[in-house]
Amino acid sequence: MDVLSVLKEIQEFKNVPEQQLVWLAENGTVDFFKDGQKAFKKGMPVTDLRIILNGEINLYIEQQGNLRPIASFLKGDITGKLPFSRLKTSPAEGIATGETAVFCLSEAHFPEMIRSHHALIEVFVHVMTDRVRDMTKAQQQNDKMMALGKLSAGLAHELNNPSAAVVRSAHELKKHLSNIPNNFKRVIKIRTSDDVVEKVNDLVFSKIEKYGKTALSMMQRTELEDQLTDWLDVNGIDKGYEMAEMFAEFRMYPDDLDLVKSWLREEDKAPVIGWLHQVLTTERLVGEIEEAANRINKLVSSVKGYTHMDQAPEKQLTDIHIGIRNTLVMLNHKLKKTNIKLVENYQADLPQAKIFISEMNQVWTNIIDNAIDAMEGRATNVLEIKTERKDNFINVSVIDNGPGIPQEIQGLIFDPFFTTKAIGKGTGLGLEVVNQIINQHNGKIYLTSEPGRTEFVICFPF
Repeated sequence: MDVLSVLKEIQEFKNVPEQQLVWLAENGTVDFFKDGQKAFKKGMPVTDLRIILNGEINLYIEQQGNLRPIASFLKGDITGKLPFSRLKTSPAEGIATGETAVFCLSEAHFPEMIRSHHALIEVFVHVMTDRVRDMTKAQQQNDKMMALGKLSAGLAHELNNPSAAVVRSAHELKKHLSNIPNNFKRVIKIRTSDDVVEKVNDLVFSKIEKYGKTALSMMQRTELEDQLTDWLDVNGIDKGYEMAEMFAEFRMYPDDLDLVKSWLREEDKAPVIGWLHQVLTTERLVGEIEEAANRINKLVSSVKGYTHMDQAPEKQLTDIHIGIRNTLVMLNHKLKKTNIKLVENYQADLPQAKIFISEMNQVWTNIIDNAIDAMEGRATNVLEIKTERKDNFINVSVIDNGPGIPQEIQGLIFDPFFTTKAIGKGTGLGLEVVNQIINQHNGKIYLTSEPGRTEFVICFPF
């Protein structure tokens, strides 16, 4: 293979003097790889500058036991170790596609290149700058997708119960309402006075008004259901065992049914008792649908408030507690899953702050999510969120009783791309980006950590 000819065709080298390309070609070697062959492994030392002369190298990272493609290097691409680069080991697996040839220049030649071949150095510095920019852009995009996936999973989990309740209750209500025509035939034959109608009506709606305000113990409710079943059976009411459960739920006692019985003719007793059961059942099912719909509405409102999707991307005066509470709604499924006791210790008269609301919500998410992950698999977990005013600043503290952050890495946690989590774990946002957002607000973030207590304090002016 004529290496020099291939190097001359590469766009980045178009302004490099030929003698410098000759030096490059003469001091390097060429490695050949077959289709599917591994060119390098994750974690292996990177000591060579590499240029793809032919074929393709695809990069893969392992995620949840599977290899996921993250980038491709094609003919003419420059990769590997670059002058002034701090890259030490390969971050991914490199696998060849097709018959592939890779030019390699050992880092041992870098000092001579720096001294004598400035045009080459300029090219490689530009490549390194582009690589850092592309990595940062890809990382940020990955951060957003990871955070979106995490919040979407949490939202789906939280929406599942109320949406299932709406479907279930609506199905039961439809089934229940289909019995109305038959019941109506029986009710319309009733002969009674206006006074009795008012008494029955007042009784049923007094039960509805008190519904849910007090509750019976399991033993009391079981005993009441047995008493009601006996009363209904003795009085010849069909399906009394089904009615007893509903009457007990609304605290309808045998004495109440005796009272209704005393107002009516014998032949009117069964249809009126059936009507009472029908009204109470409808009330409960509609109430369940209303409660579930309100929960869904609250979740949707929390998502809207969390993302701030309908607002301009500018600083706005707001109560920071709103964003914190919306964030806790988004992460509620993880709090329950990890069995965490949440302590909200908010200063009631905290002044409003002018902030980028969506960005600060990302800060709350990342810090709180990290705290939750730190307590995973432990018992007696406690997470405290505390807000307070100090002079002209607002302090937000996130405190967990997890294992703590080791002393030797506490100084690294705000570095770009630093993480202690496995691939695919956490939002991927990174405390370095959190730090950037807080700096936009002229604020600071502080960490104190020891086994059993970790505290992040976000401090910014209001």
